[in-house]
Amino acid sequence: MKKARRQKKTTRPVCPETPDTWIRYYGRLCDSCSAGCCRLEVEVDVADLVRMGLIDDFDAGTSAKLLARRLRKEGVIEHFNHKRGIFSLTRRANADCIYLHPRTRRCTIYEKRPATCRNHPRIGPRPGYCAYRQRT
Repeated sequence: MKKARRQKKTTRPVCPETPDTWIRYYGRLCDSCSAGCCRLEVEVDVADLVRMGLIDDFDAGTSAKLLARRLRKEGVIEHFNHKRGIFSLTRRANADCIYLHPRTRRCTIYEKRPATCRNHPRIGPRPGYCAYRQRT
């Protein structure tokens, strides 16, 4: 019978913007984390915007450029990459996602969260690793 490998405690601080500092992800790590991944840029597509309830199916057929203009005015996105058709969600001044609850550090739209969040840390800047920061 194999013994479960324990995560080494890191002596260096984890920086969400520097994937080399991230630790290997393992189950239940999120339970004690202060949502370091929710400080990363969140890229969404039109299907994510529909799931999140920010646009409806009718809007989904609209020009992405027009959608971007409207969503930027509403404060929902901060950037639109026209070539890729990808929107970047707005973040607060402290870099937190606008959907991260500031006190509980939990996602306020968890059931409707975008694919980027659903697939983290399997995909992303450093697959299999996360920007874990102990909750205080």
